[in-house]
Amino acid sequence: MGRLFGTDGVRGVANATPLTPEFTYRLGRVTAPYLAARHARLGSRPSILVGRDTRVSGPLLEYAFVAGVLSTGVDALVAGVLPTPAIAALAPALRVVGGVVLSASHNPFEDNGIKIFSHEGGKLPDEGEEEIEALLDAPDGNPRPTGAGLGRLRPVRDAETRYLAAVRATFPAELDLRGLRVVLDCANGATYRVAPRLFRSLGADVIALGVRPTGTNINQEGGALHPERLQARVRASGGALGFAFDGDGDRLIAVDEDGEVRDGDYLLAICAKALKARGALRGEVVVSTVMANLGLERALLDAGVGMVRVQVGDRYVLEEMRRIGANLGGEQSGHAIFLDHATTGDGLVSALQLLRVLRETGQPLRVLASSVTKCPQVLVNVRVRAKPVLTDLPTVGEVVQRWERKLDGRARILVRYSGTEPLARVMVEGDDHMTIEGVAEEIAAVIRAEIGRPV
Repeated sequence: MGRLFGTDGVRGVANATPLTPEFTYRLGRVTAPYLAARHARLGSRPSILVGRDTRVSGPLLEYAFVAGVLSTGVDALVAGVLPTPAIAALAPALRVVGGVVLSASHNPFEDNGIKIFSHEGGKLPDEGEEEIEALLDAPDGNPRPTGAGLGRLRPVRDAETRYLAAVRATFPAELDLRGLRVVLDCANGATYRVAPRLFRSLGADVIALGVRPTGTNINQEGGALHPERLQARVRASGGALGFAFDGDGDRLIAVDEDGEVRDGDYLLAICAKALKARGALRGEVVVSTVMANLGLERALLDAGVGMVRVQVGDRYVLEEMRRIGANLGGEQSGHAIFLDHATTGDGLVSALQLLRVLRETGQPLRVLASSVTKCPQVLVNVRVRAKPVLTDLPTVGEVVQRWERKLDGRARILVRYSGTEPLARVMVEGDDHMTIEGVAEEIAAVIRAEIGRPV
């Protein structure tokens, strides 16, 4: 078996290999005893918390996974449709041995995925996923009790209310959002109920888009990856600002009062400066990834804040944050981790932390965002039929090295695979947009010729 887990769990087309009900049932049988053995609590039945997003395939995979869990004698606490960060937040409070989310995040509705969390609410490290994969390869020797030994299914009927209470607690009690118009785009995904409910409870005038999921319209022409609809509505409504979430609610893309997109780079810069001013930015450093714009690094430097880059993936951001003792990190894509409040990216928490800065400074988002001057950045995606090590492809290495020599430090080139889709990503960043666009297209053409897959 090849490596199943990417940067964000197992992902693929639902009901096709590997993401079939049979595989999902087997994964439930392996995961439940694996987590129970590592986080057993004396005198209590082990249980796993399970949530999902709004995809039509969600129930299919949820029931299969839960059946696998119950067949080993482990209980399944089923929370229904909730954002991924809700499962991470509730896992410690419910004293479960782990959490599982059925979601493919920002992917099209045909896809789905399985994300596994520890009892502390963090994503499993690579080693844990590798151990689970090894168990999947081995003969099934896990418990198979009968009678009263079977696991119980227990619905968590107050999961949404408990999660919203935890999110709201991250916002100062003395502040509210009265008099503020907020436009939300929930991508017809897992935030479609909780996001409008949260902002209305704080007194905001809410306009909600993407809150009518059909099972097949998640992420469709909206949400964090497609903010155009949100931009248009903010401009048309005179809204103070807008927030776009992705399908599982762990990303946030903001739109300012002029309708301009403010991605994760802006969020990190604004919140880092505010935390530092309060004396609350641990280590005076922010952790981001190799995809972060040079403009973020420059803005942080101007504010006396350092930046550490890691490989793409919020799990790697979190690992580095814990290693160096930082409490703020994230990705340009909108994942932001406020470690004082959450163990994973949470779009709702991120929105409240940004709103706190707006309320405390009295400044609109447009003004706060002006501290970041983005360096032109071009990203080209190439659909691939395989993922060999890119450095093993001589033509790719040759064109990258040639341009690096020619640009002589005036641009940054990054070539990598997506961890969740069959894509190679070519990112080129520099001060001259026409130059970097040409470089990105040339490198992409070479990759396409080597391992490209017809669209």
